Amino acid sequence: MSNTLLLALALMLIIEGLLPFLVPGFWRETFRRLTELSDGQVRFIGLTSMLAGLLLLFLSR
Repeated sequence: MSNTLLLALALMLIIEGLLPFLVPGFWRETFRRLTELSDGQVRFIGLTSMLAGLLLLFLSR
């Protein structure tokens, strides 16, 4: 189980690093826009992301 968790974390870090590596200007502008969102909007994005992850986990089993 811990090996799977470590692999999932490694894959997440690789995916998270793709955008700033490939298109740093676009990533910087997107990040700047995210900082201007309200707390509620950021929470909604986080909730949507978690639900999408849960759906992918459910579908992959």
